[in-house]
Amino acid sequence: MTQRSVLVVVFDDVQSLDVTGPVEVFTGAGRHSGDPYEIRTASLDGAPVRTSSGLTLVPDGALPDAGAPHTLLVPGGNGTRRPAPGLIDWLREHARHAERVVSVCSGALLLAGAGLLDGRRATTHWSLCGHLAETYPDVEVDPDPIFVRDGNVATSAGVTAGIDLALALVEEDHGRDTALTVARHLVVFLRRPGNQAQFSAQLAAQTARREPLRELQQWITEHPDADLSVERLAERAGFSPRHFARAFRSETGTTPGRYVERVRLEHARRLLEDTADGVGRISRACGYGTPEAMRRAFVKALGTAPAEYRRRFHPDPRFHPDPPVRIP
Repeated sequence: MTQRSVLVVVFDDVQSLDVTGPVEVFTGAGRHSGDPYEIRTASLDGAPVRTSSGLTLVPDGALPDAGAPHTLLVPGGNGTRRPAPGLIDWLREHARHAERVVSVCSGALLLAGAGLLDGRRATTHWSLCGHLAETYPDVEVDPDPIFVRDGNVATSAGVTAGIDLALALVEEDHGRDTALTVARHLVVFLRRPGNQAQFSAQLAAQTARREPLRELQQWITEHPDADLSVERLAERAGFSPRHFARAFRSETGTTPGRYVERVRLEHARRLLEDTADGVGRISRACGYGTPEAMRRAFVKALGTAPAEYRRRFHPDPRFHPDPPVRIP
């Protein structure tokens, strides 16, 4: 067995769950596999730090004294907005020596500040994706997934997405059985794939300013099986198709077609998770028309087919591909 080391960077105003969530995953994986991770926390000067929730964390040591880890984990939190210059300098000089570099939530801002995301695809909390893209134009920001891996660098969305990413890393290190065991032990029932969307279609889009467009947004979410072509939506909102398309994008930040895609996908995911309805019935209820059209939409957006999605996320054990595993 080769012990893997995990170094967690901590700083004042860090988000505590960004630290403790992944640490619990790595600790549980070591307990189950018999091959524990060597987990250490370090602040810039080795002094205790106060998290954004008021908890005090006492690190194991100082960053300058830490050796090159197998996995370097950089959490997020309010402290990433105005980080100590020494922290960025340390990341710029030392992060490249780690075999894997991982950020949670706004920790991506620290990686970007150190130049570690230049030329890479990355994500962060949905509310910060625009800021990340604007501040660091050399970073290819993808606002949709809950985590993104580009080479040996992985970035994740807000808070609990760090747990999903840690589980994916555990699966890489120790196999699927260990990752599923840890997920069940932590009662993380829905272990999400990285390309699952961060948020719902309604949260992804801004709320339109004009009442007809706001009402239309709500109507779309309530009628995913309707004719949601631009022509029909424009007619319902009282606009010409061209004016409607421009106004919708201007006020919501997305196109009508993209909004409809997200609404239908979100509705289909809910039905697959919460009901026993067949894929054919769900495809009609969500406006896809045929199972094949729905399958193509799922593969394009989530990288998985509807049947596999249901096996992963339906609470009925009959849909699960793996038998329950208990931690001794």
